[in-house]
Amino acid sequence: MPQALMVQGTTSDAGKSTLVTALCRHYRRQGIRVAPFKPQNMALNSAVTADGGEIGRAQAVQAAACGLPAHSDMNPVLLKPTTDTSAQVIIHGQVLQNLSATQYHDYKKVAKQAVLASWRRLTAQYQTVVVEGAGSPAEINLRAGDIANMGFAEAVDCPVILIADIDRGGVFAHIVGTLALLSASEQNRIIGFVINRFRGDIALLQSGLDWLEAETGKPVLAVLPYLHDLYLEAEDALSIRHARQEGERQFTLVVPHLPSFSNHTDFDPLQLHPGVQVVFAKSPEAIQGADLVVLPGSKSVRRDLARLRQQGWDEFIQRHLRYGGKVLGICGGFQMLGKAIHDPRGLEGDAGTAAGLGLLDMETTLQPQKCLRQVQGVFAEQAVPVAGYEIHMGVSSGPALARPLFKLDGADDGALSADDQVAGSYVHGLFDLPEACNTLLAWAGYRQRQAVDFNALREAGINRIADSWAAYCDEAKLNTALAKFYARDF
Repeated sequence: MPQALMVQGTTSDAGKSTLVTALCRHYRRQGIRVAPFKPQNMALNSAVTADGGEIGRAQAVQAAACGLPAHSDMNPVLLKPTTDTSAQVIIHGQVLQNLSATQYHDYKKVAKQAVLASWRRLTAQYQTVVVEGAGSPAEINLRAGDIANMGFAEAVDCPVILIADIDRGGVFAHIVGTLALLSASEQNRIIGFVINRFRGDIALLQSGLDWLEAETGKPVLAVLPYLHDLYLEAEDALSIRHARQEGERQFTLVVPHLPSFSNHTDFDPLQLHPGVQVVFAKSPEAIQGADLVVLPGSKSVRRDLARLRQQGWDEFIQRHLRYGGKVLGICGGFQMLGKAIHDPRGLEGDAGTAAGLGLLDMETTLQPQKCLRQVQGVFAEQAVPVAGYEIHMGVSSGPALARPLFKLDGADDGALSADDQVAGSYVHGLFDLPEACNTLLAWAGYRQRQAVDFNALREAGINRIADSWAAYCDEAKLNTALAKFYARDF
């Protein structure tokens, strides 16, 4: 087995995260000590690690595929966008600072050292490390100082599999065009191709596969089928592909889709729920009705709060409450429910204070120290388990907190209003446990059908993609390609 194997894609969403996850489970099944790695990730959907750090959500799923707790070394550089031109930079799981795109480009030399330090630690502990690239290796404007794709592969002498998505069309152009834009040494580093999301008769594709191998001199290692109804947590972009369509849904949950919406996988268990319709809406004008309104996490709480008001969500929520509806806030959404949000240091923009929605008697002050921890406990008013993780930079205080929503590791969390209509918590992933999901939906007025077992569903998805890789990968071609790479038989 190679000590390292990297997966790069011809485009974003070509299937890199999925293939790395499949390889991690495949190698684990063979008794190999394997770990995932992504040098640099840009995502607002993150996870808290066992060592108290923060990494991209996809690497946490890949760690689960390896049977490992997530660790900050698995994604040493995480960029969380704050605006179109700047991001919060997280190194080894901890916040460094906010940098503009230009500033981060200059910082990459330092970031590369963090990447290589994590790499050395992982390769010292595991027999194989499966690496995920970012975007495409053929982005000409990003080649200088690259630490996410070929720049990393060259630095550690790692073989690369190139994956392309045939479902979008143009798969041969994507592969050949990507190769053409790489240097000779980078081209030699690619040991073969994987074509992803194929539907139809493979016999009709065979002539194209033969041409591709003859044209490039590299093997097609696998043609992976389109797996319908596959569930795996998305790395970043909000996706409704997991929402179940069959059957009548009796309960409507509305989520304002705000510019800095973060940790959207909070809603995956609800999209998969057989009786819940989840509506992500940028404006309340198209909403016909709601049983529960959930204000989601946010990377820029005051900016999203301003957009919330600009779009009329504040009036919609007040009307919703007058008609007896329920409102839940998660993390940044919880902070919005209070009377004020103070940012004296300008951590999320210009320093200042923004008035909250005033639905809970509390105020929040943003602080530079980010709270990163995995939590578990029970509902404060009933012995129902809840578990999740916290990622926030604010500290809330006020009378509303005297009636907490949860008891977590011996401490209070969140708030529940006196009229029982408004609740909030700092916990992400609070719908993941079926018992917790059922209890929260019952609080909001839904009691008819039980929640799905989210963790079991994810495990089934991991096994399904590993089964697909085992069934469709040409192991002989892969082993030959790896042998040729290490023998430098180009």
